[in-house]
Amino acid sequence: MAQPNSDPDLRSALVGRDHEQDIMRDFVCRLEQTGHSLRLTGEPGIGKTALLEVAARAAARHGHAVLRAGGAEHEADLPYSTLHQLLLPLYDQVEGLPGWERMALRSAIAGSDERSAGPLAIGHATLTALRRHAQTAGLLVIVDDVSWLDRETASVLAFVARRLEGTRMGFLAAGRPERVPVLEFPGTGEVMVQPLADPAARLLLDQHHPQLPPDLRRRVLAEARGNPLALLELPAALQRLQGAPAAAALDNWVPMTRRLQAAFGSGLNTISEQAQRLLLLAALDGTGDLRCLAAAGALQDATGYLSEAERAGLACVDETTHRIAFTHHLTRSAVIAGTRSAERRRAHQDLARRYPHQSERYSWHVAAATVEPDESVAVALEAAAQRSLRRGDSRSTTTMLVRAAQLSPSPRDHGRRMAKATYIGAEVTGELERASGWLANSTVTDPEPDASLRLAASAALILLSGDGDLDVANRLLSTALGTAEGRRGIDPEAHRDALYALQRVCCFGGRGDLWENFFRHLERLSDPPVELVIGSQALADPARLAHSTLRELDGAIAELTTELDPARIVRVSTTGMFVDRSGDCRRPLWRVARDGRAGGAAGSAVTALALLAQDAFRTGDWEAADRLAMESEKLAEACGGYWSVTARQVRAFLAAARGDLDAVGQLTDELRLWAIPRGIGASSWAPRCLAAIGSGDFELAYQEATVPGPAGVLPHCAPYALWMILDLVEAAVRTGRQCEAHQHVRAVEEAGLADLSSRLALLAGAASALTAPDHRCAELFESALTLPEAGRWPFEQARVQLLYGERLRRLHRVRDARAQLASAVSTFRDLGAGPWVSRATAELGATGVAAPGPDPAAPARSLTPQERKVVELAATGLTNKQIGERLFLSARTVGFHLSRAFPKLGVGSRSALRDALSNTRATSAAVPPRYTTPNQLIERSRAGSGSASVM
Repeated sequence: MAQPNSDPDLRSALVGRDHEQDIMRDFVCRLEQTGHSLRLTGEPGIGKTALLEVAARAAARHGHAVLRAGGAEHEADLPYSTLHQLLLPLYDQVEGLPGWERMALRSAIAGSDERSAGPLAIGHATLTALRRHAQTAGLLVIVDDVSWLDRETASVLAFVARRLEGTRMGFLAAGRPERVPVLEFPGTGEVMVQPLADPAARLLLDQHHPQLPPDLRRRVLAEARGNPLALLELPAALQRLQGAPAAAALDNWVPMTRRLQAAFGSGLNTISEQAQRLLLLAALDGTGDLRCLAAAGALQDATGYLSEAERAGLACVDETTHRIAFTHHLTRSAVIAGTRSAERRRAHQDLARRYPHQSERYSWHVAAATVEPDESVAVALEAAAQRSLRRGDSRSTTTMLVRAAQLSPSPRDHGRRMAKATYIGAEVTGELERASGWLANSTVTDPEPDASLRLAASAALILLSGDGDLDVANRLLSTALGTAEGRRGIDPEAHRDALYALQRVCCFGGRGDLWENFFRHLERLSDPPVELVIGSQALADPARLAHSTLRELDGAIAELTTELDPARIVRVSTTGMFVDRSGDCRRPLWRVARDGRAGGAAGSAVTALALLAQDAFRTGDWEAADRLAMESEKLAEACGGYWSVTARQVRAFLAAARGDLDAVGQLTDELRLWAIPRGIGASSWAPRCLAAIGSGDFELAYQEATVPGPAGVLPHCAPYALWMILDLVEAAVRTGRQCEAHQHVRAVEEAGLADLSSRLALLAGAASALTAPDHRCAELFESALTLPEAGRWPFEQARVQLLYGERLRRLHRVRDARAQLASAVSTFRDLGAGPWVSRATAELGATGVAAPGPDPAAPARSLTPQERKVVELAATGLTNKQIGERLFLSARTVGFHLSRAFPKLGVGSRSALRDALSNTRATSAAVPPRYTTPNQLIERSRAGSGSASVM
């Protein structure tokens, strides 16, 4: 058996292919026993040839001979061309064959003038030659690109492959699954080489293109879909596309490099011009609807041309839906890239005639076919962009607006359309790099007021995302608003867009002077949208949010059921988060998240995922919260600094609740290091306060809780302060600040915070109970815990039960205390809130009852396989970066797995991992190790698990 670490250079080069490499090496090892055959199938560029090379190297190390050949598109009609290539190294041995076999092979491969032999004779002769060559050492026959074998060679090789048993010969073939198979041999195993898993794809891309801008990196990963060749080649292709005209972007195709075109456009040269024309129409139309064929009046035999495309492995027709589908989405790009621009414009003209003049597709095709500026085309395309925006397709909107700007004869119209595209790119899609480029191209001498507003809004958002200063962004927006508000004819939509940008500046600044300036400008907006008004009130001063405004918020949330605009969904949901309405926004937020995952409004999706993470944390699904926050942060890499703030705060709260003080410190330090130089207020004090409460450092907790304002004051411009009312009161009580605790409870009651949400009612009730005299505290605790929705917030509910149990024990109501404390222990343990488990367990023990201990092996069993790998390596002292290098993971992903494993193992630091693992190994030591046999490897691949898991 080949050693696992053999060929270290090749193994490390083939990222994410350990499973497939093991299959190749096992295949070669079994040649010592008997001959056998195996076929690799997979899309172009997936790595089949590289895996064949793994097998060839393994065979050479075992002393086996290797014969290699490959089909070629230009030789597919040349009889025995591949057989000639395969047997040419054996020419001298052919001469030593018996007469009729020698003549048969000569006629096939040597170009002799002797009478041609039949396929059966040539097959026998080939088998004899190969067996003789394998007598002294094993022989591995490798045939690549079997889809392009000439039929004569295919027939001979199939004959040989069926007769390998009892020999020391192996037969390895590789080809594409979509083409009509020309090489069939019964009893042959098949391995479907799958696309790389996401972590392996990211690692491969980062290894070869480490300096790729984040937005381009995200686009490459989306377009490549785990294809290794595409991951290596697309960065160069897409960088060229960034400077291409918007007409090319309308077609949504990727320019091909030479290697990509050879891989995905293979077969185009084998079909007729009419079939190529048909594929071009289908590629540019994008719907796959066979009615697009009507646009090509000269194509009478469409069925025949489609059959050509199917035989060439380029496209197929779904008999149920009657739509054309390309065998790979990059094949569509290869079809378009293989034509001249004039051909594409003519095809767009033909396709435009298929659609009504007012339709979006008509405008799209006409714009793609137009070369010179044309205002009528620009107007139609801008209207189509507006419809696209209303249905939530923001990426298409920006593409159409940029193209409309290019077709605008007037510089002012050009600037106005570019300004709108720039704002959507900066606010919704998160395409900061593209938006910056558009901003640079949007300047005109005398822009219209609405263009000036959108340009200022875009510039402010780009400043916040980069290294810009918050006060600079505020001045930029305030100046533009002041100028525009002094003119007539200001576009209300542009006015609103600028105010939304200013609202974001105020939210991050967290200062009263910023909000005062905002509300002055808001008063000048006629008919402001509900979400702008209530959002501003909730973010500027949520403690004094009027109940009438709260009803408006609930109404706006209800309308999200049918809302398609991702920006509006995120704005309303963000407001709802601070008054615990995120649960009512889940479905619309998931729509935005799925759109962003698919390459749509990434900027909005970043916030949507973070809001979903916050909701999951509050409602007790901490693993989902961790996962969603990490995904939000990864998506935010392409968008800039402020996009990741909410997700990072969620992760900091999670770490605080779990007792991971190192992670709390790291995350909050990162927030402050980003925020302070930009003049931005980061709410890092809130998770630090929670962490201090959990660790029992109540003095530190009090200092952190009073950062936004002193006890007894519900500060303006600090919405997170609402969440921390119980933390401040508990810290004040435990540090002997009874007066301050009473003042804060009084402020909470006077503000009516309990009326804003069931969670705030639970926290406010518990705060009142903490400061109440002994004869009233039980009543207040019971009132808080019996609220209708108290169970919706498990962490807060368990905290209140812990506080209640502590108070009951001190009142000598031991039996009642045990019930509250046991329930708290159970909830904290289920959540993975380590320090809170310790506090509640100790308190329960003080009542004379030991908390039921968990199954010693349960923590280890609850770890996922990947978490166990990470934990075992971390226990040896490796850093996150070193672990990531071994497991093909990023350091951030390693940290994510550790953050999930710590609470499962009941530890709060890396130093405790070794003992935690050793305590669980004794239970599992009796379980025998399971080994995967070579046949199981192949069977697993057949079942669809051919791609190696690197998670």
